[in-house]
Amino acid sequence: MSTERNLSEPSATRQERARALAALGDPTRLGVVELLGAQDLSPDALAAALEVPGNLLAHHLKVLESAGLVRRVHSQSDRRRTYVQAVEGALDGLLPVPVALTAPRVVFVCTHNSARSVLAEALWRTASDVPVASAGTHPAAAINPSARKAARRHGLVIPEGVPQSSVAVVRPGDVVVSVCDAVNEELDPMPNPRIHWSVPDPASVGTDAAFDAAVDELRSRVTHLAPRVHRGRVSRSRPRR
Repeated sequence: MSTERNLSEPSATRQERARALAALGDPTRLGVVELLGAQDLSPDALAAALEVPGNLLAHHLKVLESAGLVRRVHSQSDRRRTYVQAVEGALDGLLPVPVALTAPRVVFVCTHNSARSVLAEALWRTASDVPVASAGTHPAAAINPSARKAARRHGLVIPEGVPQSSVAVVRPGDVVVSVCDAVNEELDPMPNPRIHWSVPDPASVGTDAAFDAAVDELRSRVTHLAPRVHRGRVSRSRPRR
């Protein structure tokens, strides 16, 4: 079913809302949607977080998918894995906004810190006054030239410099946003608040269209998250090593 709401057809809109609300009328399904409010999660992670068996979760995900509230995407790192995403706009007018976060800084992390994470950092600077940085688990030697070109096309500024290591950049209290499936699957456990966005790698395609699509998706994600992150005090604890 289409998730777009046609305001010129109020009866159809009411039916769509009723179907979505009916799908949400179960504690487990409501929990799934709440957990996906700012991040993408694998079915295994959802089952563990909600303490339900995998076969029962599969049933609930099928109901939510039929109602147009969630969808599944394959991991670009390990095609055997899938992530569940909230469908953008599907909850508009249905539920309260997610609980806000307070943090000294937001750090976007991808593998090489050469494309998605630096674009997300540039977008964040236009959307929030909360400090921001980016990093990579295996930083490249330089920022991808196509990412810089995409930034210019979209009126964004990527500062001069070289990609940085996540080990050196991430501090206690930072909200860590992984924008790369490989990072989410390999990043060591940390006490920081963690959010994951399953964003396709534009560098693997290499076209302007792929980089523009990445900017568009990241802009939508940043726009959704920025109002929910408020600036907090910087921790005096030592950085992670």
